Amino acid sequence: MKLSTITDNLDVYAEGIVGTLAITGVSAAGALVLGTGLAAMRVSPVPSLRAAGLVYVEAFRNFPLPVVVVLFAFGLPKVVPVRSFFVLLCLGVAMYHAAFVCEALRSGINSVAVGQGEAARAIGLGFGQTLTLVVLPQAFRTVIPPLGNVLIALTKNTSIAYAVDVTDITNASEAITTQTVDPLGALVGAALCYLVLTLPTGLYLGRLERRQAFAR
Repeated sequence: MKLSTITDNLDVYAEGIVGTLAITGVSAAGALVLGTGLAAMRVSPVPSLRAAGLVYVEAFRNFPLPVVVVLFAFGLPKVVPVRSFFVLLCLGVAMYHAAFVCEALRSGINSVAVGQGEAARAIGLGFGQTLTLVVLPQAFRTVIPPLGNVLIALTKNTSIAYAVDVTDITNASEAITTQTVDPLGALVGAALCYLVLTLPTGLYLGRLERRQAFAR
């Protein structure tokens, strides 16, 4: 392995990092919004909503991510007019990880004292208001570590972009590999790029968790 393989291709890696950050940002936002909605369905008093949320979570948690992404990238365009692989990739990644966000949030919701919900209902708040104004704010504080783990896993799982030819770190390392006799160096460079992205995220989330614990 040659260090020059990495240093001579910093611009290529930088482009890959930008692509990975874009995929991560869009997918994480989508997963958080959808996962929150699913968590609300899982604790809803309406049986049909609870059943629908359960089916979604169990289905996506047990599908391999590559199958989900390939299905969305090459199957979905046959029924809806979406041709952007970036959009289709983010949609697949977001819907897959939304199941894990849902379960993390549901555990947080279940950890909130029952009296909190009863007090909210006592002053006339409905289920939706109780959930959004009282329960969820407390639940989010307790699930920072598992949500952080989902975010880190999502960041690493964006490497599936290689399968649909969307620019990311893995594609960048593949491009370098085809132009050099040092493929190991190219892969080590990709691994370091992922480390640069995930390590600060883990450290920040750990600090945020400690701050929230102190606030409680």
